[in-house]
Amino acid sequence: MHIAIAGNIGSGKTTLTKQLARHYGYKPMFETTDNNPYINSFYEDMRRWSFNIQIYFLHTRVRQLLDIRKEYDNIIQDRTLYEDAYIFAPNLHAMGLMNTRDFDNYIQTFELISSFIQQPDLLVYLRGDVPSLIRQIQHRGREYENSIRLDYLTSLNQRYESWINSYTGKVLTIDINELNFADKPEDLGVVINRIDAEFHNLFSE
Repeated sequence: MHIAIAGNIGSGKTTLTKQLARHYGYKPMFETTDNNPYINSFYEDMRRWSFNIQIYFLHTRVRQLLDIRKEYDNIIQDRTLYEDAYIFAPNLHAMGLMNTRDFDNYIQTFELISSFIQQPDLLVYLRGDVPSLIRQIQHRGREYENSIRLDYLTSLNQRYESWINSYTGKVLTIDINELNFADKPEDLGVVINRIDAEFHNLFSE
């Protein structure tokens, strides 16, 4: 079983990944931002470093996914490689922060690599409005996120909605404006019950 957690910056992907990994006993697969050699430079100068950071995310996510799948049958993934290709890279391109030559190069590379990667069995999408995202970003206090622009988050949210509406796999949407799974055990219970129901549907099909 492969569960993937998707959502905008600050939506609670890492928190939910940890919680579900503990509950189900699955192997968690986390986004490796702490060791990313481009992350600080990217937020300081997005136009200069946008292509570099997207290529870095692409190859590290694929490598990590393949390595973990060799050892574990059941995994929970914090952010998918699809989000980079369908949300972050197109958003950078549309905002003029990635030129067309680099964007086309990135998309062609993604399409080649993704043709060898199987979709998650279940995609859990964390939906939240921009004020909720900002509150959670401020709460966790990552220094490199202090300069994230409001219009950047807003544009990402719009792209997430478009992507989810066109996604062909199994999706469970969790509204973080209504469910505070990070701080309220009863809300986490609601999320787990909804995932269990999706499991039942998957195994009964």
